[in-house]
Amino acid sequence: MLRVDYLQEILHAAHVEPAVFELQPDYQALLIAVDGLEPGPSDKASDALLNQAEAAAQAALGEQKVEHLPHVAAWRHAYQSFGAKPNRTRNSLEALLRRADAGLPRVNRLTDLYNAVSVLHQIPLGGEDLSSYSGAPRLIRATGQEPFDTVASGEPIVEHPDAGEVVWCDDDGVTCRRWNWRQGRRTQLRDDTTSALFILDALAPVTTEDLLAAGENLTTHLSLLGPEVVSAQRLIDAGTLQH
Repeated sequence: MLRVDYLQEILHAAHVEPAVFELQPDYQALLIAVDGLEPGPSDKASDALLNQAEAAAQAALGEQKVEHLPHVAAWRHAYQSFGAKPNRTRNSLEALLRRADAGLPRVNRLTDLYNAVSVLHQIPLGGEDLSSYSGAPRLIRATGQEPFDTVASGEPIVEHPDAGEVVWCDDDGVTCRRWNWRQGRRTQLRDDTTSALFILDALAPVTTEDLLAAGENLTTHLSLLGPEVVSAQRLIDAGTLQH
């Protein structure tokens, strides 16, 4: 079982390379590492939170298209800045918002929770199994040689990102492609996950206060997933490089 000092060590070693901030100087990441989670299937609490998120999404989309929402539009622009086509590969927030009217997926209570928080705060939010990590998380511009463990046509395969693509990775390869588009198979949350890493991404008009509020909401709900839940967090922005 991991403990707070180890979680803090992992977060302290996390890194966003300067080339990412050159692309998007306003980018901020809030990393939250959690241990002591008790796995479980979707339940009444997670369903209620998803219902709340669905209602919020429907209200937000009542008068405008999803791609015109300021937070979504910012990420579509960011994708275009490194050559990705946002209509073909949608960021995780946009993908969830487009599903909200028909109903957000019910996976398990951990995944349900972070999907709901993502929609409620309109922030891309990824969750991964921390025990499957090799080294610390890093956000980089890919060389194109990094391995990405995924599934295609139901079969496991290894792909590679495009050169210059913004990717999250660890020592063994890519953990999430195109910033917050598709997570890898190796570090994905599982039904038996007890320690997790959550990455909350923000671009303007999301403020630091907005980002921290989303993180607080997430950790509040995570704390209810077991009597021994512990967590640590770290905010990374362009100013981090100066310290």
